[in-house]
Amino acid sequence: MEKVKLNNGVEMPCIGLGVFRIEDNNEAQRVVETALKVGYRHIDTAMYYHNEEAVGKGIKNSGIPREEIFVTTKMWNADQRSGKVKEAFEASLKKLGLEYIDLYLIHWPVEGKFIDTWKKFEEIYHSGKVKAIGVSNFKPHHLEALAKEQTIVPAVNQIELHPYLIQEDTLDYCKKAGIQVEAWSQFAANQLGLFDEKVLKDLSDKYSKSPAQIILRWDYQRGVVTIPKSANEERMKQNLDIFDFSLTEEEITAINSLNKNKRVGPDPDHVDF
Repeated sequence: MEKVKLNNGVEMPCIGLGVFRIEDNNEAQRVVETALKVGYRHIDTAMYYHNEEAVGKGIKNSGIPREEIFVTTKMWNADQRSGKVKEAFEASLKKLGLEYIDLYLIHWPVEGKFIDTWKKFEEIYHSGKVKAIGVSNFKPHHLEALAKEQTIVPAVNQIELHPYLIQEDTLDYCKKAGIQVEAWSQFAANQLGLFDEKVLKDLSDKYSKSPAQIILRWDYQRGVVTIPKSANEERMKQNLDIFDFSLTEEEITAINSLNKNKRVGPDPDHVDF
Protein backbone atom coordinates (compact mmCIF):
# COMPACT_ATOMS: atom_id res chain seq x y z
CA MET A 1 0.00 0.00 0.00
CA GLU A 2 1.42 3.38 -1.00
CA LYS A 3 1.46 6.09 1.66
CA VAL A 4 1.60 9.86 1.95
CA LYS A 5 3.61 11.67 4.60
CA LEU A 6 1.56 14.14 6.62
CA ASN A 7 2.91 17.53 7.71
CA ASN A 8 4.12 16.11 11.05
CA GLY A 9 5.89 13.13 9.46
CA VAL A 10 3.19 10.53 10.14
CA GLU A 11 2.58 8.20 7.18
CA MET A 12 -0.99 7.60 6.00
CA PRO A 13 -2.05 4.90 3.49
CA CYS A 14 -3.36 6.42 0.24
CA ILE A 15 -6.49 4.25 0.26
CA GLY A 16 -8.57 3.33 3.27
CA LEU A 17 -11.90 1.73 4.03
CA GLY A 18 -14.82 3.95 5.02
CA VAL A 19 -17.53 2.44 7.24
CA PHE A 20 -20.26 5.09 7.13
CA ARG A 21 -23.79 3.64 7.31
CA ILE A 22 -22.61 0.23 8.50
CA GLU A 23 -24.34 0.41 11.87
CA ASP A 24 -24.95 -3.30 12.42
CA ASN A 25 -22.10 -4.25 14.73
CA ASN A 26 -21.63 -7.77 13.40
CA GLU A 27 -21.57 -6.52 9.82
CA ALA A 28 -19.18 -3.68 10.61
CA GLN A 29 -16.80 -6.05 12.36
CA ARG A 30 -16.95 -8.50 9.44
CA VAL A 31 -16.28 -5.73 6.91
CA VAL A 32 -13.24 -4.47 8.82
CA GLU A 33 -11.83 -7.99 9.23
CA THR A 34 -12.34 -8.67 5.52
CA ALA A 35 -10.73 -5.40 4.48
CA LEU A 36 -7.68 -6.02 6.62
CA LYS A 37 -7.43 -9.56 5.24
CA VAL A 38 -7.32 -8.34 1.63
CA GLY A 39 -4.70 -5.68 2.30
CA TYR A 40 -6.24 -2.51 3.73
CA ARG A 41 -4.25 -0.84 6.49
CA HIS A 42 -6.38 2.28 6.90
CA ILE A 43 -9.84 2.29 8.49
CA ASP A 44 -12.00 5.42 8.74
CA THR A 45 -14.87 5.67 11.23
CA ALA A 46 -16.55 8.34 13.38
CA MET A 47 -18.49 8.73 16.60
CA TYR A 48 -21.53 9.53 14.45
CA TYR A 49 -21.30 6.19 12.61
CA HIS A 50 -22.15 4.25 15.80
CA ASN A 51 -19.72 1.47 14.91
CA GLU A 52 -16.43 2.37 16.64
CA GLU A 53 -16.70 -0.60 18.99
CA ALA A 54 -17.21 -3.01 16.08
CA VAL A 55 -14.30 -1.44 14.20
CA GLY A 56 -12.09 -1.96 17.23
CA LYS A 57 -13.10 -5.60 17.50
CA GLY A 58 -12.41 -6.13 13.81
CA ILE A 59 -8.93 -4.68 14.22
CA LYS A 60 -8.23 -6.82 17.27
CA ASN A 61 -9.52 -10.02 15.64
CA SER A 62 -7.50 -9.44 12.47
CA GLY A 63 -4.28 -10.47 14.21
CA ILE A 64 -2.44 -7.64 12.44
CA PRO A 65 -0.10 -5.64 14.68
CA ARG A 66 -1.74 -2.39 15.82
CA GLU A 67 1.14 -0.25 14.56
CA GLU A 68 0.50 -1.45 10.99
CA ILE A 69 -3.08 -0.11 10.93
CA PHE A 70 -3.97 3.57 10.49
CA VAL A 71 -7.22 4.37 12.33
CA THR A 72 -9.23 7.56 11.90
CA THR A 73 -12.24 8.67 13.89
CA LYS A 74 -14.09 11.97 14.20
CA MET A 75 -15.73 14.10 16.88
CA TRP A 76 -19.42 14.83 16.37
CA ASN A 77 -21.05 18.26 16.38
CA ALA A 78 -22.95 17.83 19.64
CA ASP A 79 -19.66 17.39 21.48
CA GLN A 80 -18.37 20.62 19.97
CA ARG A 81 -21.48 22.49 21.05
CA SER A 82 -21.32 21.09 24.58
CA GLY A 83 -17.58 21.71 24.85
CA LYS A 84 -16.98 18.10 25.87
CA VAL A 85 -14.16 17.65 23.40
CA LYS A 86 -11.73 15.67 25.54
CA GLU A 87 -14.57 13.54 26.92
CA ALA A 88 -15.64 12.71 23.35
CA PHE A 89 -12.11 11.74 22.43
CA GLU A 90 -11.77 9.46 25.43
CA ALA A 91 -15.15 7.88 24.65
CA SER A 92 -14.03 7.07 21.09
CA LEU A 93 -10.72 5.71 22.33
CA LYS A 94 -12.56 3.44 24.78
CA LYS A 95 -15.09 2.22 22.19
CA LEU A 96 -12.31 1.43 19.73
CA GLY A 97 -10.41 -0.38 22.46
CA LEU A 98 -7.16 1.27 21.41
CA GLU A 99 -4.32 2.93 23.28
CA TYR A 100 -4.04 5.66 20.64
CA ILE A 101 -5.75 6.93 17.50
CA ASP A 102 -3.78 7.70 14.35
CA LEU A 103 -5.94 10.59 13.15
CA TYR A 104 -8.66 12.50 14.98
CA LEU A 105 -10.84 14.91 13.00
CA ILE A 106 -13.34 17.66 13.72
CA HIS A 107 -16.26 16.22 11.74
CA TRP A 108 -17.88 19.54 10.70
CA PRO A 109 -17.03 23.24 11.19
CA VAL A 110 -19.68 24.18 13.75
CA GLU A 111 -19.95 27.95 13.64
CA GLY A 112 -18.62 29.67 16.73
CA LYS A 113 -17.20 26.43 18.09
CA PHE A 114 -14.60 24.93 15.78
CA ILE A 115 -11.74 27.25 16.81
CA ASP A 116 -12.15 26.48 20.51
CA THR A 117 -12.53 22.81 19.59
CA TRP A 118 -9.24 22.94 17.67
CA LYS A 119 -7.41 24.37 20.68
CA LYS A 120 -8.54 21.34 22.69
CA PHE A 121 -7.51 19.08 19.80
CA GLU A 122 -4.02 20.55 20.10
CA GLU A 123 -3.99 19.61 23.79
CA ILE A 124 -5.09 16.07 22.93
CA TYR A 125 -2.29 15.88 20.37
CA HIS A 126 0.29 16.94 22.95
CA SER A 127 -1.00 14.19 25.27
CA GLY A 128 0.41 11.59 22.86
CA LYS A 129 -2.89 9.72 22.52
CA VAL A 130 -3.29 10.71 18.87
CA LYS A 131 -0.64 10.68 16.15
CA ALA A 132 -2.20 13.45 14.02
CA ILE A 133 -5.15 15.84 14.20
CA GLY A 134 -7.18 17.35 11.40
CA VAL A 135 -10.51 18.58 10.17
CA SER A 136 -13.32 17.44 7.93
CA ASN A 137 -15.64 19.39 5.63
CA PHE A 138 -13.71 22.64 6.06
CA LYS A 139 -13.80 25.19 3.24
CA PRO A 140 -10.88 27.60 2.69
CA HIS A 141 -12.53 30.35 4.74
CA HIS A 142 -12.91 27.95 7.69
CA LEU A 143 -9.23 27.04 7.39
CA GLU A 144 -8.25 30.72 7.19
CA ALA A 145 -10.17 31.47 10.39
CA LEU A 146 -8.47 28.53 12.07
CA ALA A 147 -5.04 29.62 10.85
CA LYS A 148 -5.32 32.87 12.81
CA GLU A 149 -5.61 30.92 16.09
CA GLN A 150 -3.87 27.58 15.60
CA THR A 151 -0.44 26.57 16.81
CA ILE A 152 -0.66 23.25 14.90
CA VAL A 153 -1.61 23.14 11.22
CA PRO A 154 -4.28 20.49 10.55
CA ALA A 155 -2.67 17.37 9.07
CA VAL A 156 -5.74 16.44 7.01
CA ASN A 157 -8.92 17.98 5.62
CA GLN A 158 -11.43 15.27 4.71
CA ILE A 159 -14.02 16.61 2.26
CA GLU A 160 -16.69 15.51 -0.16
CA LEU A 161 -14.85 15.19 -3.46
CA HIS A 162 -15.80 13.46 -6.71
CA PRO A 163 -15.86 14.33 -10.44
CA TYR A 164 -19.08 16.32 -9.98
CA LEU A 165 -17.45 18.27 -7.11
CA ILE A 166 -13.74 18.52 -7.87
CA GLN A 167 -13.03 21.05 -5.09
CA GLU A 168 -10.18 22.77 -6.96
CA ASP A 169 -10.14 25.82 -4.64
CA THR A 170 -9.99 23.75 -1.46
CA LEU A 171 -7.40 21.41 -2.97
CA ASP A 172 -5.18 24.36 -3.97
CA TYR A 173 -5.53 26.02 -0.56
CA CYS A 174 -4.65 22.81 1.30
CA LYS A 175 -1.64 22.08 -0.89
CA LYS A 176 -0.22 25.55 -0.17
CA ALA A 177 -0.94 25.16 3.56
CA GLY A 178 0.60 21.69 3.81
CA ILE A 179 -2.75 20.03 4.60
CA GLN A 180 -3.44 16.59 3.09
CA VAL A 181 -6.81 16.38 1.34
CA GLU A 182 -8.82 13.21 1.82
CA ALA A 183 -11.98 12.45 -0.17
CA TRP A 184 -15.28 11.03 1.03
CA SER A 185 -18.14 10.15 -1.31
CA GLN A 186 -15.66 9.52 -4.12
CA PHE A 187 -18.43 8.13 -6.33
CA ALA A 188 -21.08 10.76 -5.45
CA ALA A 189 -22.76 8.09 -3.31
CA ASN A 190 -23.81 6.33 -6.54
CA GLN A 191 -26.77 8.76 -6.60
CA LEU A 192 -26.02 11.00 -9.56
CA GLY A 193 -25.31 8.56 -12.39
CA LEU A 194 -21.61 9.32 -12.30
CA PHE A 195 -20.54 5.89 -13.56
CA ASP A 196 -22.63 6.43 -16.72
CA GLU A 197 -20.51 9.36 -17.87
CA LYS A 198 -18.98 8.68 -21.29
CA VAL A 199 -15.49 9.85 -20.33
CA LEU A 200 -15.39 7.34 -17.46
CA LYS A 201 -16.79 4.53 -19.60
CA ASP A 202 -14.22 5.23 -22.33
CA LEU A 203 -11.34 5.26 -19.86
CA SER A 204 -12.71 2.11 -18.25
CA ASP A 205 -12.55 0.38 -21.64
CA LYS A 206 -9.10 1.75 -22.44
CA TYR A 207 -7.47 0.62 -19.21
CA SER A 208 -9.62 -2.47 -18.49
CA LYS A 209 -10.58 -0.96 -15.14
CA SER A 210 -13.97 -0.19 -13.61
CA PRO A 211 -15.25 3.41 -13.54
CA ALA A 212 -14.70 3.30 -9.77
CA GLN A 213 -11.04 2.41 -10.28
CA ILE A 214 -10.68 5.23 -12.81
CA ILE A 215 -12.04 7.71 -10.24
CA LEU A 216 -9.77 6.40 -7.48
CA ARG A 217 -6.76 6.69 -9.79
CA TRP A 218 -7.85 10.25 -10.67
CA ASP A 219 -7.91 11.04 -6.94
CA TYR A 220 -4.50 9.47 -6.41
CA GLN A 221 -2.88 11.42 -9.23
CA ARG A 222 -4.36 14.66 -7.84
CA GLY A 223 -2.67 13.87 -4.52
CA VAL A 224 -5.91 12.98 -2.73
CA VAL A 225 -6.25 10.16 -0.17
CA THR A 226 -9.48 8.15 -0.56
CA ILE A 227 -11.67 6.01 1.71
CA PRO A 228 -14.17 4.14 -0.52
CA LYS A 229 -16.79 2.16 1.35
CA SER A 230 -17.61 -1.41 0.34
CA ALA A 231 -18.89 -4.46 2.17
CA ASN A 232 -18.07 -6.68 -0.82
CA GLU A 233 -14.70 -8.43 -0.78
CA GLU A 234 -14.17 -8.35 -4.55
CA ARG A 235 -14.93 -4.64 -4.76
CA MET A 236 -12.60 -4.03 -1.83
CA LYS A 237 -9.83 -5.73 -3.81
CA GLN A 238 -10.67 -3.73 -6.93
CA ASN A 239 -10.51 -0.47 -4.99
CA LEU A 240 -6.93 -1.27 -4.01
CA ASP A 241 -5.95 -2.28 -7.54
CA ILE A 242 -5.22 1.15 -9.02
CA PHE A 243 -1.43 1.30 -8.98
CA ASP A 244 -0.67 -0.52 -12.24
CA PHE A 245 -1.79 2.19 -14.67
CA SER A 246 -1.67 5.99 -15.03
CA LEU A 247 -4.04 8.55 -16.48
CA THR A 248 -2.63 11.19 -18.81
CA GLU A 249 -2.89 14.89 -17.95
CA GLU A 250 -5.47 15.22 -20.72
CA GLU A 251 -7.55 12.42 -19.19
CA ILE A 252 -7.40 14.03 -15.75
CA THR A 253 -8.53 17.31 -17.32
CA ALA A 254 -11.40 15.48 -19.06
CA ILE A 255 -12.58 14.05 -15.73
CA ASN A 256 -12.23 17.49 -14.13
CA SER A 257 -14.53 18.86 -16.83
CA LEU A 258 -17.40 16.81 -15.35
CA ASN A 259 -17.49 19.24 -12.43
CA LYS A 260 -20.95 20.61 -11.57
CA ASN A 261 -20.16 21.89 -8.05
CA LYS A 262 -22.89 19.47 -6.98
CA ARG A 263 -22.93 17.98 -3.49
CA VAL A 264 -24.59 14.82 -2.24
CA GLY A 265 -23.86 15.77 1.38
CA PRO A 266 -24.57 18.92 3.40
CA ASP A 267 -22.98 22.29 2.65
CA PRO A 268 -20.35 22.98 5.35
CA ASP A 269 -21.57 26.57 5.58
CA HIS A 270 -24.87 25.34 6.99
CA VAL A 271 -24.04 22.99 9.87
CA ASP A 272 -27.39 22.96 11.68
CA PHE A 273 -27.27 19.30 12.65
